[in-house]
Amino acid sequence: MAINPLASSTTNLASLGTAATAAGSSAGNTGASGISADVYKRVEQTMMSQNNGATRLNAALASSQTKLSGLGQLQSALASFQATATALTGSGLSTAAASSDKTVLTASATGAAKAGTYALNVQQLAQGQFLTSAAFSAATTSIGSGVPTTVKIDFGTAGDKGFTTNGTATSKTITLDSSNNTLDGIAAAFKAAGVDVKVEKGDDGKVSLAIAGQSGAANSMRISVSGDAALKSLLGFDPDSKQNGLKQTAAAQDAILTVDGKTVTSASNTLDKDKAIPGAALTLTGKGKADVTITQDASKIGDNLKTFVAAYNDLNAKLKTLSAGALKGDTALGQVTMQMDMLLKTGGGSVSVSALAAAGVSQGKDGNLVIDDKKLQAALGADSSQVARLFTGDGKGLADLMNAKATAFTDKNSVIGRETSQVNRELDTTNTKRAALTKALTAQATALAALYSAQAQTGSGGGLFGTGAGGSSGTGTLFDLLG
Repeated sequence: MAINPLASSTTNLASLGTAATAAGSSAGNTGASGISADVYKRVEQTMMSQNNGATRLNAALASSQTKLSGLGQLQSALASFQATATALTGSGLSTAAASSDKTVLTASATGAAKAGTYALNVQQLAQGQFLTSAAFSAATTSIGSGVPTTVKIDFGTAGDKGFTTNGTATSKTITLDSSNNTLDGIAAAFKAAGVDVKVEKGDDGKVSLAIAGQSGAANSMRISVSGDAALKSLLGFDPDSKQNGLKQTAAAQDAILTVDGKTVTSASNTLDKDKAIPGAALTLTGKGKADVTITQDASKIGDNLKTFVAAYNDLNAKLKTLSAGALKGDTALGQVTMQMDMLLKTGGGSVSVSALAAAGVSQGKDGNLVIDDKKLQAALGADSSQVARLFTGDGKGLADLMNAKATAFTDKNSVIGRETSQVNRELDTTNTKRAALTKALTAQATALAALYSAQAQTGSGGGLFGTGAGGSSGTGTLFDLLG
């Protein structure tokens, strides 16, 4: 029988009725209701003492799940702040990037980019594979007999040596049958599996499938079909075969470019700060040559400082929310809050807090960073490089220190990582105990229902230990039924 006496603290006992009903039926009481209200009530009363244990386990489980969620939110908030702080380390606070030809690429400085001019030549843009199917008069026309059919999509590189799976992308399996063997149904099934498919109408009014893969040479698709012959003929595709149902109209390929003569490849047309030019992000828009110039730009400092302050204030708001809710009194949260706050109050021993205040940056009573724009602009006008060094410079600026602290806290061996592992162990232990108690309560409720039903049939009033209300011997005991 399928019952769960631990379903919730408010229904622990009520759910035992299922066991009582089933037990009553097995004991021979097969009336319209399955079991008498009197038997059900007796089971409920006898089991009442077990409710506290079930309630405690449910409460422990809920508490652990809440804490685990809170730790995940703390980790995410730190990672988000870290991403912003990292972008400002080195000379990123005061650098700007410009492209000589935006039809070829655009650029932005996001980190420790060195000032200078870089010569780029974009020889090829990244693109995804594109496959199209045969055309049909309507997207709702059934294709094939409707027998269950399995479609498997592998991802890899197609080349002279054959198709090689890329080892990182998991193959996708899609099932088709009489419920979805139309173009609309196939497209929906592919989309549900995470594959970009559309039903497109041609100039002649007919419709066909258009399947778009992710960009990058290692994301080519090989599609195998087993089952209905018509669907196999429609959807099968092997880069090494000349007899395919689907037609390839564009092959998957990487972006290829040179940076000062050095070849760089990328599966995407968006290259992060470390892919081509350290500290600069590039977006490729076309083939051709373009220069990227990285310059020191004092006007960027003010804007970047405001971005840093906003990111820290977002983190501070999240810390406050967690301290009042999911992680109230938590050790890991306490350490994060204390150490981040200490950096702002002391400058980490390498940043002058008074110099920060003179530059217009201070900490409010709520813990948030506050910018006095008038003071900031005056400080930037007097010496912008000095302001920049307060936040980033040889790893000793405030942004450098806070980034290092966030990095340490997001490490798997950090206090957050250790707490997360401990909570997961507690969850495993609680679930094991919960399963054992569920099994025990189920057996107990079933035995009680059988005992009381048997007593009702024979007219005996035997109690839990075999004696009735009047002291007479009953027909059996709970311990007999439990063995």
